[in-house]
Amino acid sequence: MSKALTKTDFHFPGLKSVYHGKVRDVYNINNEKLIMVATDRISAFDVVLPEGIPYKGQMLNQIAAKFLDATSDICPNWKLATPDPMVTVGILCQGFPVEMIVRGYLCGSAWRAYKSGVREICGVRLPENMRENEKFPHPIITPTTKAEMGMHDEDISKEEILARGLATPEEYEILERYTLALFERGTQIAAERGLILVDTKYEFGKHNGQIYLMDEIHTPDSSRYFYSEGYQERFEKELPQKQLSKEFVREWLMANGFQGKEGQQVPEMTPEIVNSISDRYIELFEHITGEPFVKADTDHLAERIEKNVMDYLME
Repeated sequence: MSKALTKTDFHFPGLKSVYHGKVRDVYNINNEKLIMVATDRISAFDVVLPEGIPYKGQMLNQIAAKFLDATSDICPNWKLATPDPMVTVGILCQGFPVEMIVRGYLCGSAWRAYKSGVREICGVRLPENMRENEKFPHPIITPTTKAEMGMHDEDISKEEILARGLATPEEYEILERYTLALFERGTQIAAERGLILVDTKYEFGKHNGQIYLMDEIHTPDSSRYFYSEGYQERFEKELPQKQLSKEFVREWLMANGFQGKEGQQVPEMTPEIVNSISDRYIELFEHITGEPFVKADTDHLAERIEKNVMDYLME
């Protein structure tokens, strides 16, 4: 059976600090580089689930690396190398404390708010008489604050970001421009694969006074995709869209009585459930990249990662 990597404890030379996120472990090397290990942990409803998903980290890391390379002409990004299938090494940036969420379609939390009568999200006015999964006239940016572990991100408007000094007007203008250009490129690439990029999030930071794109981009964990085929028909009949995202994990949890609320138990993740989630992620990878997924050896995951990263650092 394939193994999953759910925690790491590496002691790389020059290590200054380690940050264990929900699904990734980030190692600060000499306050210059970051080593980001995409583990096989999986989270939903801001809760890390008890079982890891084999190959999930490898898939997300490789999708993100591919899209960082495919968008490097739009804006500089933090990636320097991928010495292991589950690792990206990049430039240490001072992150902006906001996530730039961009939406091309009305769905998810935005639709739930709209259905309840809300017509303005993050300072953006929404047209009247829209329906679920309808395309916006133009993509909209609905930023959120970056919450601490276990807390929920909160919507924030451009005006609030500027008022709170989270970015200067000049910086925000660049963030906005990069966000829309990246989303347009992601939309084009998705269309070539028979997909619609519905919404996604980008994170940015500064290094030596320059703004860089950070973190993962256009992965099924940070983005929502619909299949192009059948979209219009489903939309007209008000049927749920066929999605390519980790929404299926949330749906399984909700069907088993879990939404991350106090007192709720995560349903048992049997080997069959774990393997079915892994298979779905492989399907996502192959659809999004247009390439077959090549499984890396999982027998000695931690040792493999440590060796590959050490070899890279010693170059």
